[in-house]
Amino acid sequence: MAKHASKGPSQRQLSVGETVRHALTQVLQRGEIRDPLLETAVVSVTEVRMTPDLKLGTAYVSVLGQEEVEPFVEALNRNARFIRGRLGPALKQMKYMPEVRFRPDTSFDNYARIDALLRSPEVARDLEGGTGDGSAEGEETN
Repeated sequence: MAKHASKGPSQRQLSVGETVRHALTQVLQRGEIRDPLLETAVVSVTEVRMTPDLKLGTAYVSVLGQEEVEPFVEALNRNARFIRGRLGPALKQMKYMPEVRFRPDTSFDNYARIDALLRSPEVARDLEGGTGDGSAEGEETN
């Protein structure tokens, strides 16, 4: 019997990812990380994606009020071992303590770009132009 490739993360991956996200948020809120850059920033963990074996998680972060997120991501990755140690109490039910990698969250940029496209004059003109089949709105075609 051939194994079929899954189309997305399993329910277990999603559940563990959300648990890790909550634990990371708590560690960041408590201010336990002694890094000058991170002590003054408000870091938000928007999503954690787990590998199928649940040993590695990729945490997507955004920083409130900052355009350039890369320095904060680098600081989080420098402190990843310390953060992993602090996740222990919240993730004690797991067989393995996952390693966490941090990446910038670009989803908000994508949303803003799509919103700007939808509000552009070209799209507005196309939407006002009618149904696109050559007939005026409200007319019936036979």
